[in-house]
Amino acid sequence: MKLSRSAFIIIIIVVNIAIDQISKFWVRNYVDPFKETQLLGDTLILTNVENTGAFLGMGSDLNPTIKIIVLLILPIAVLGFLLRYVFKDKSIDKLSLIGFSCILGGGFANIYDRIIYGSVTDFLHIDLGGVFKTGIFNMADLSVTTGMIMILIASYIYRKAK
Repeated sequence: MKLSRSAFIIIIIVVNIAIDQISKFWVRNYVDPFKETQLLGDTLILTNVENTGAFLGMGSDLNPTIKIIVLLILPIAVLGFLLRYVFKDKSIDKLSLIGFSCILGGGFANIYDRIIYGSVTDFLHIDLGGVFKTGIFNMADLSVTTGMIMILIASYIYRKAK
């Protein structure tokens, strides 16, 4: 049985949302707020923080009305347009399609948190000895980032092929 294109997209989106929401549920229930736990030495650290802003807490001190527009209404509109594009444009290559679906899953997962909890639970931090260091992020952020990387790789591959 061959999976339809639409089912493929929906499965990727739902799996990304599920992984994110399950991990956040676990962190909210079993990790004390602000307590750092080393998962892999100083390289991978678990810390439970609630982020009321966007990426790395940016916008957390915005006026409440502006915050609703920038952190809820605008992202919902963008995700709506992206969702429509992904289902309508049948010419999207497979790698980009997976990338867009990961972005949608991660985006919807973080929006869900903002609506239900008023913040997004972040909990992972990577530090590669000062060479590379992230802020605290979650699985939805990882989905969005992975999706972007996949789209960039696909655009490079398919541009070369032309």
